[in-house]
Amino acid sequence: MKVFHAKEALQNHLQPLKQSGKTIGFVPTMGALHDGHLALVKNALKDNDVTVVSIFVNPTQFDNPDDLNKYPRTLETDLAMLDKLSPEILVFTPDAINFYDGQIKSQPFNFDGLEYEMEGKHRPGHFDGVGTVVKKLFEIVQPHTAYFGEKDFQQLKIIEKLVEKFNFSILIKPIPIYREADGLAMSSRNKRLSFIHRKAAPFIYQVLKQAQLLSQTNTFKEVKTFVNDVIQAHPLLKLEYFEIAEANTLRPADKKKVGNKYRGFIVVYAGEVRLIDNIEL
Repeated sequence: MKVFHAKEALQNHLQPLKQSGKTIGFVPTMGALHDGHLALVKNALKDNDVTVVSIFVNPTQFDNPDDLNKYPRTLETDLAMLDKLSPEILVFTPDAINFYDGQIKSQPFNFDGLEYEMEGKHRPGHFDGVGTVVKKLFEIVQPHTAYFGEKDFQQLKIIEKLVEKFNFSILIKPIPIYREADGLAMSSRNKRLSFIHRKAAPFIYQVLKQAQLLSQTNTFKEVKTFVNDVIQAHPLLKLEYFEIAEANTLRPADKKKVGNKYRGFIVVYAGEVRLIDNIEL
């Protein structure tokens, strides 16, 4: 397995591979890898001649410096997991100074309003940071296909819009949410959960499944009231928001319209750890 720390070294390695007609699959991550990440990598390995995985805790997408400092960093374990999956994987682990050419800051983006919904309201500037890092990664790697999980569904839509806006010739391939046996959506942040909060966290998915069922017979307003009430009543969980939105525009939806697809989006604090999840309605 080859590990690259400088973007120039990775580009020099990839250039002859592309010239020879090899297809490049790309999985961007912030490390602390779990089976959800590995599912993305397995898809990339299956679909492409060459697979690149980036491991980079991007400072520009954290609106909370404390969250950035506490984000789990397990590089050696991550590399061992990837090497076990396939020794042919190329890994890109830049430092922020090299990656950002000495100026660690995000640029503003216009994602046609997607950036102002849900996470955009609660984490100002977050999607500017996401757009900045993903655009730079795409320019460095120049993949044919890039893989993103549906757990971060709003981020997925933002990246699809990024590809459209900048005319990148990249196919974005969504991968369904990977869950623990008890239903908790896999996340690097799960490693920070205390024992009691880890036991409580699967309740989030249980509520989402009930909301999915309720949405077949009840109004969206009634579904939202149900979710708010049951999460707020839980002694170990604190609801930040639950929103029902149209799946493509991410605009909040009050009622169903024939032909539209909808998802329920939730953010819950389990202790100090912020957990996100979503489900198709």
